[in-house]
Amino acid sequence: MEIKTECYKGTRILFAETAKKKRNLINKIIDIVESYGYQEMMIPIIQKSETFKSKVGDENQNMMYNFKDAGNRDLCLAPEYTAVVQLLSKDTFKFKKDVKLFYIGECFRGETPKSGRYRQFTQFGLEVLNPSKDYIEELVEIAKKIIELSTNNYDVNLDAIRGLDYYKGGRGFEISCNELGAQKQVCGGGEYEAGVGFAVGLDRILLIN
Repeated sequence: MEIKTECYKGTRILFAETAKKKRNLINKIIDIVESYGYQEMMIPIIQKSETFKSKVGDENQNMMYNFKDAGNRDLCLAPEYTAVVQLLSKDTFKFKKDVKLFYIGECFRGETPKSGRYRQFTQFGLEVLNPSKDYIEELVEIAKKIIELSTNNYDVNLDAIRGLDYYKGGRGFEISCNELGAQKQVCGGGEYEAGVGFAVGLDRILLIN
């Protein structure tokens, strides 16, 4: 169940069976991706605002939760994580190929709240940094297995043009579940400058009966 209380609009408290359902979904997803050799990365939700400038598109930039710390540094609550992961390909994993990782994190955007669209939401992401081969087929296979944990009624678009700036020039794909109506897209990904990956909105998947 979802507890009705005076939370900030667009956020929720999940309790009992609803919380358990989400936790079980996460555990099953982890089992799937670890079987393909991906390793977990835990990423802080507080990030430098500049990390997302020119990377997440004008619309998402306008929805970011920005603030200054005591040192007057420009910070934000992470609106997504692929932009953060890309930085690792240029320093931590600069000389490594085929770095396979995944993350599960809370994201924050000033969305107009509605069913399947929240201001705080859980994002699962899968990334391959500095790939030495084509990973699109593997990623689509994994994404489909994740969606099939909840439904077999979905559509895959392998010719999607992704809106985020870091996808420019690369191939994209999306997975949609028509039963979710206007919020039917549950997965999106593709190739970008530093690698290839996708993200899944777990809160939308949980709406599938």
